[in-house]
Amino acid sequence: MEPIVINRKESKLRVSPEWADVCFTCGTCASGCPVTGVDNMDPRKAVRMAALGLDQELIDSRFPWICTLCGRCEYACPQGVEILKMLRRARTLRERDKVPGPIHKGVVMDLERGNNLGIPKPDFLFLLADLGKEMEEEGFPGFYVPVDKEGANVLVTINSKEPFGEPDDMKFWWRIFYAAKEDWTVPSYNWEGVNWGLFSGDDESMKTLVGRIVEHLERLHCKTLLLPE
Repeated sequence: MEPIVINRKESKLRVSPEWADVCFTCGTCASGCPVTGVDNMDPRKAVRMAALGLDQELIDSRFPWICTLCGRCEYACPQGVEILKMLRRARTLRERDKVPGPIHKGVVMDLERGNNLGIPKPDFLFLLADLGKEMEEEGFPGFYVPVDKEGANVLVTINSKEPFGEPDDMKFWWRIFYAAKEDWTVPSYNWEGVNWGLFSGDDESMKTLVGRIVEHLERLHCKTLLLPE
């Protein structure tokens, strides 16, 4: 009797083909996952889908987007299965117009306008000046927000939700800078500190947005980068 040969369907989701094959389905990953059970999310299911070649089913599922990419599953796995990379790869393979929520729209907005929420440059600069005056009135004489200051030690990026809805949150950092007599600055454009290209699996956009920050560092000759996010 001749042996039966099974033609395996290689999964494009696995960073290394052997990872899914060594999964014990022991549940260690699931026990460490903060979102296990949400919409039946289970890291073991995702691994088995990849092992069976159910690529598109996993890509189209909510599993990769319920996952927070925290990495606790991969850290806990006794077999070293690269679950985190697999799920982020699934995000990368999702059609961009089918990325759930506002994430992809935020990436497009950032690429076009320099921040995830599309805040115009004049509005941003007006807000910084206004908040600087408030800081001075609150007991920080001489305070102002240094914008595009060449040679500053620290380049500070900003989460766009702060100027949009929580502007006073920026003052926490500014008070520290003031007390420490730190030499710092913020860019007047492309100042977004949250790279949604990373979270959405959009590698090309992620590289573009990282490159903008590097460009600021070189343009302004800053030594240190601060990502308050």
